Order: sequence, then C-alpha cells, then structure tokens
Amino acid sequence: MRVHLINPSDSSFGIGVITPRWLYVLAGATPRKYGDPIITDETLERFKPDTLAAGDVVGIGIHTGNALRGMELGRMARERGAWVVYGGIHATLYPEEAAQLGAAHVVVKGDGDVVWGKVIADLLAGTAKAVYDGGRISGEQFVPARWDLASRQSYMWASVQTVRGCPKHCSFCSVWRTDGQKPRLRTSDVVVREIVDLRRRGFRFIALADDNFYPASLEDLRLARKQGNTARVAELEGIRAERFDLMEKLSKLPRDMVFFTQITMEAGEDTQFLDAMRKANIKGALVGVESATAEGLKAVFKDFNLSGDNLVKRLRTFREHGVHVLGSFIFGLPTDRTDTFAATAELAKKSGITFAQFVMLTPFPGTVDFDRWEKGLGENVMHVGGVPITRHWLIPAEIRPKMFSPHPTMTTDEIRERTQAVWDDFYSMPEIWKRSKCVPTLRGRLAFLFTSKLYRQMYANTGISTDSARRQKATKIARWIAIPTRKLFEAKPMPELKVPEQAFSSELLPIL
Repeated sequence: MRVHLINPSDSSFGIGVITPRWLYVLAGATPRKYGDPIITDETLERFKPDTLAAGDVVGIGIHTGNALRGMELGRMARERGAWVVYGGIHATLYPEEAAQLGAAHVVVKGDGDVVWGKVIADLLAGTAKAVYDGGRISGEQFVPARWDLASRQSYMWASVQTVRGCPKHCSFCSVWRTDGQKPRLRTSDVVVREIVDLRRRGFRFIALADDNFYPASLEDLRLARKQGNTARVAELEGIRAERFDLMEKLSKLPRDMVFFTQITMEAGEDTQFLDAMRKANIKGALVGVESATAEGLKAVFKDFNLSGDNLVKRLRTFREHGVHVLGSFIFGLPTDRTDTFAATAELAKKSGITFAQFVMLTPFPGTVDFDRWEKGLGENVMHVGGVPITRHWLIPAEIRPKMFSPHPTMTTDEIRERTQAVWDDFYSMPEIWKRSKCVPTLRGRLAFLFTSKLYRQMYANTGISTDSARRQKATKIARWIAIPTRKLFEAKPMPELKVPEQAFSSELLPIL
C-alpha cells in the first residue's frame, strides 16, 4: 500500500511559483510506517494514473477553483481500486459533493494535520467513516511540512505558515468562516526552525502563507480599550507581542532571505509594525485593496479600508517603510462604472504598488456574497451544460461563464474586456521596467521583469480568456517564461546553517 497526495489543477506550468504547503504538511502527518507519500502537484505536471495500485490511499485537496478536476481524479482513482479521501476548503463546505461526484470513500472537514493518520488507519482496517471532522486545531498542533520530499528545482518560493484564521469578515472571503476569526498562532521558534530547514535546502524566498499576518490591529486595540474589555486588550497585546517576537527572530536569519506575506490595509497606519517587517526581511505583502471607491468598499463589507487620495497615501506608506505591495482589486461590483477601470489602473500606478492583480467578482461558496447571490436567484436559476449556475465550479471551464450576476450598467463581456485592458496596461513592458527600479541589481530587475510577465500569464490570461485555445496558449507561454524565471530565484544551499539564538528584544514591544 502506498499513500498518494494530489494537488489538482487544470493547467500545468512545469514550474510552480509557491509550494502548495498542504501537500507537504499532510506528508508530514502521514505515519512513517506507511512509507513516504507519493506527491503530485498538477500545477507542475499531470497525475500519472499508472502509479496507482489497488488498495492505495489517495488524498486529494480541493478548493472551489480545482474541485471539478479533483473529483475527476477521485473517480479515476476509485476505478483503479484505491481508497479516495478528500480534504480542503471545498470539501469542508460540500462533503456530499465529494462523495456523490468525486467517488469519495472519506471526506475530511477542517484541519487535516491531526486526523489524517487516523483516516489512513481506519481505511486499512475497514472501519472508516464517511466524514471526519478535523476541527480547528491549536497552533501547537500544526504539523511541520516534509520539505525533504519537495524538489528544489520545481518551485521558486517555499511556504511556511505562522497563523491560521482572520478576525475580519469580508463579504467575498470564506476564510473567517472556515478557519475562524480567532487567530491560531504557531510559536515563533517552531516557525524559525522550519525556515532554517528550507534555507539549508536552497530556498531563500519564503512565502509566509497566512490568512492574515497582521491579526491584531491598532484599531482593534483602540476599540477594545474604548469598550473597557480588559480581557480582549490582553489577548490582542499578546498576539501583537508574538508577531514582534517572530519578526525579531526572522531578522537574525541570513540577510539574503526574502519573505512575502498577506496583511490587511490597516497595517499601513502601524508604521512600527511595518518597520519590524522590513528589519525581518519581509519585503512584500498581498494587500486586499478591493475597490478604489468608498461605495465599492462598503459593498464588500470592507469599509475599514480607505479610498481615493487617502488610499494612495496609505499604500505609499507601505513602500516608504520598505514593504512592497501586491494590491488586489475586484472588478464587477454593482457600484462599478465604465470609468472605474481606468481610475483603478491610474490609482494602482499613482500609489506606487509593486505588483497588482485585477480579478472579476466571483461569488465563492462559504462567503456572504455567495449566500446573498444564491438566495437572490431563488428559483430563477440559469443552467449551463445542465449544471445550475449556483454550482458554477462544476461547469467545464470551456463553457463556464466569466461572471455569474448581471451588472446594472455593463455586460459581462464589457467587464471582462476592460479588466483585461487594465492587466495589459499595468503589466506593459514600459510600466514593468519603470517599477523594477525598486530592485538595486540588474539580476534583480530581470527577475522582476520575468516574474511580472509570468504572473500576468498565469493569473490574467488563463483566468479571463474565453476559449480553450487562448488558455492553452497562455499556459504554454507561462511554461516558457517559468524556466528562466526559476533560475533567477535559485540559491546555493546552506546545509551548515544553524538556528539562531532565540532572544526576544523588549525594545520591540509596541508602545501603546
């Protein structure tokens, strides 16, 4: 019996940007008596069915975007006599779908770190249940990834998680519902040891794959104090102190290391936190800007963000304190008008953000937007290829609509074309080269250029193209660009690297 772990994907690029962390965490959670799992990341290459044997255990992790391909793999594996197990955010939301359409023997809801070993044992003993609930485990229970099983030649960036959960409640995001609003933090010593292990293996670019690296904002603290909630104040101060402790320890690692994470816009007012990020070599962060207008932010329950000139000023603050921003914008909000696209593109350039992504509004399961959209449709549900639009992830990609809700003033094609135009403008060669000045070396500027073009191919063309021929062309171009890009991210392994002495500096405690 062998254990297989598969990350499904419709598009294989040959080289991955960031390691899919869950694959290597579940590999670490697989009891050693079953041997090393066979890992397949389909963003690299397609799964090879002939590697399966009857009696093998196949773990498939699915999110909404790859659910259709994942269920295809599950049916294939079951036909070959393997035990099929699903996990991931989509399986957590729709366990019955994985069973009915994906031929699952078992579905795991919630965190898989602890429950995975029991699932395997129960399958082999013939006592497995249809559904296991892994719950929301504490940070101390997070399983370290098996990075010894990852190919250094396959990925540009590795990934380490420091916290799960997000205290916010954005209408388009499901994280706060599935992972919870209470941050669950790993201890900083454990995080640093895993990062050192990766640097020993030749990874120097690390994504801190967190739901929100900034889980205790100054505004949260102000509100708790105003309410006289001393317990909440103590909790937030403890979380905040832990973040500073982690960043101080990261600052003791080799200076050639580069970290990237995900934070909320509120961090822009916390310049002490941004300075600590810079010292820790956390050089970039994905920030959900979402909309350039106050009306748009209110529509997605994100009116704690700024808009207009105030937004430009806040985004520039990140850059001024050494943190480069990957800004995320949503098009297709009910408040958007034809001039929103050009205004957003202009704001993105004016604010000095280093990278940007422009996505079309999609109601994802588990979100407030989805619930509101599904309820609003009532019984008037359109079908595409026999599939209700409320289950859009089950519609084959070649016939799947790009938007699922009618816009009050624009057609879907108008929104798609205008969105593509913003991508083309922001990632034109002159604009990319202009932004690359933030990198001091020629090698760095080349890496910036290739990464920008690769990002555009992988996330713009494949996501907005309306036919399979264009998607296939985009994938081929991305594969071609990925080869030289990965080489620019190579680093010499440091097998002798020691874990730095773990000393906490009281000077980094926030002055509040």
